[in-house]
Amino acid sequence: MGPYQQEPNDEELYEHHKFLASKGQEPLRVDKFLMNFIENATRNKIQQAARDGHIWVNGTIVKQNYKVKAGDEVKVLFEHPPHELLLTPEDIPLDIVYEDESLMVVNKPAGMVVHPGHGNYSGTLINALLFHTKDLPTNEDERPGLVHRIDKDTSGLLVVAKTEAAMTHLAKQFFDKTSEREYIALVWGNVEEDEGTIEGHIARNPKNRLQMQVFPLGDEGKEAVTHYKVLERLGYVTLLSCKLETGRTHQIRVHMKFIGHTLFNDERYGGDKILKGTTFTKYKQFVDNAFKILPRQALHAKTLGFVHPVTGEYMRFDTELPEDMAQCILKWQDYAKHSKP
Repeated sequence: MGPYQQEPNDEELYEHHKFLASKGQEPLRVDKFLMNFIENATRNKIQQAARDGHIWVNGTIVKQNYKVKAGDEVKVLFEHPPHELLLTPEDIPLDIVYEDESLMVVNKPAGMVVHPGHGNYSGTLINALLFHTKDLPTNEDERPGLVHRIDKDTSGLLVVAKTEAAMTHLAKQFFDKTSEREYIALVWGNVEEDEGTIEGHIARNPKNRLQMQVFPLGDEGKEAVTHYKVLERLGYVTLLSCKLETGRTHQIRVHMKFIGHTLFNDERYGGDKILKGTTFTKYKQFVDNAFKILPRQALHAKTLGFVHPVTGEYMRFDTELPEDMAQCILKWQDYAKHSKP
């Protein structure tokens, strides 16, 4: 896949380095150019960054053999923020479901960002965690405490490691697919099968870096497996239980869109449009009201299970649906009683 034009303003990317090639710059391969500027950089790491699409020149992703010319703006962007953005403790209330010396289980509200990012350098779960617990271990992306994450507008359960040993033990469970994660989702359309499995590699959409995309042939991205089960059919929408075997970015959101059942009010994937139903003004008004009740994607991380890293005991946590999602489902249940698609 060749380079493509895209301004590096993706909320998932963070600027780590930025250099402007001087007027006297002779053409020089970008990997060699960066070696001259970045302290402690190795050629191998720079070339890997280029292969992963993290080196940009004048707003375009380039390969390592790109020749830097006078006046070029060279940026290195990664999906994890520079370490200094993570270290500000903030006194933000946390809904702690469980806590001991090794770990915490937190019920994250919708709207709270898990870790700092563009436009969200404060008010995140990490800022709150650092205030609550002074010394948190970092994961491989240098994010304190995080074993896994959920999207800003998804609510529900997260486990946070408080020690290095807990981080290693819990991360291995997620990697080995032995942890239990169940989500409740409201999706557009009547899902035909009562239960099923969606398999399809997931990678960033090359035309829109804010979206992920399914690559069913497995030629790009990482393996992703979602098991779903119909809980209730509500006419133009369906209530599902989704169990994750893998945990990729936006996995349920992009997998459900892939099978033609985008999450209700998932703006990023088109679920904020009326995708099923009638053209009657009354129906449109009903859906608009449902969007107002639930102004986010209809997704909640309801159940979380794992083996405790110290005691070896299997722990399972369950939460009620948050008020906005529960009210939206009630509205659809009532509508389904009085109308037939």
